Amino acid sequence: MVSAATWIRYVIGKLEYSASVGWKHYKGGQITERELGDTIWKNFFQGKLTFMHYNKGEEMAPTLGAQGGTLLVRKIPWVDPTKIPWVDPTKVFVGDVVVLKDPIKSDDFLVRRLAAVEGYEMVSTDEKDEPFVLVKDQCWVLADNENVKPKQEAKDSRTFGPVSLTDIVGRAIYCLRTAVDHGPVNNSQFSMQKDSPVLEVELDVDEMAKGHKA
Repeated sequence: MVSAATWIRYVIGKLEYSASVGWKHYKGGQITERELGDTIWKNFFQGKLTFMHYNKGEEMAPTLGAQGGTLLVRKIPWVDPTKIPWVDPTKVFVGDVVVLKDPIKSDDFLVRRLAAVEGYEMVSTDEKDEPFVLVKDQCWVLADNENVKPKQEAKDSRTFGPVSLTDIVGRAIYCLRTAVDHGPVNNSQFSMQKDSPVLEVELDVDEMAKGHKA
């Protein structure tokens, strides 16, 4: 049974998400100012903070299974924090497993570990690569599997370089590898604290198992 304190945290998070989505659609010209309030409340009462995503491949083994798994992903809407001051501008943290748009195939999505954000100096073990600093809104993502070849098989920032934080669409918070092997995804401590009420309210392992492809 979900506690009252957990429900309060969940409702606050859902209200923030709904306001962010409404504002993003309004600033993008998708809705009018008159429709903004209706959009916010519709998302709040009818929408969810999560979606399911099937991740295939061995790049994130063993975190997400040897061949992948079904993920419960917390949605992350990116908005200008200067326009909505009460919305937390920090959406993801180093150490999070994130779902992002594939920089190479724009219609696909990748699941990778967030390894660095703006301000980090990136230094390669390859002397041919010059060190550089990630600039504003840039991040560096890596595959977890240390057994894949970095620039040939990992398909991460070692292949395609830095990516924009705005290309991140969500954070994986639960993984179903098999019917008997599932559990929360190991993210940063900050994110796991923020996501705990979402997990308690929206996690449905039986529903995840129905769509599992493994």
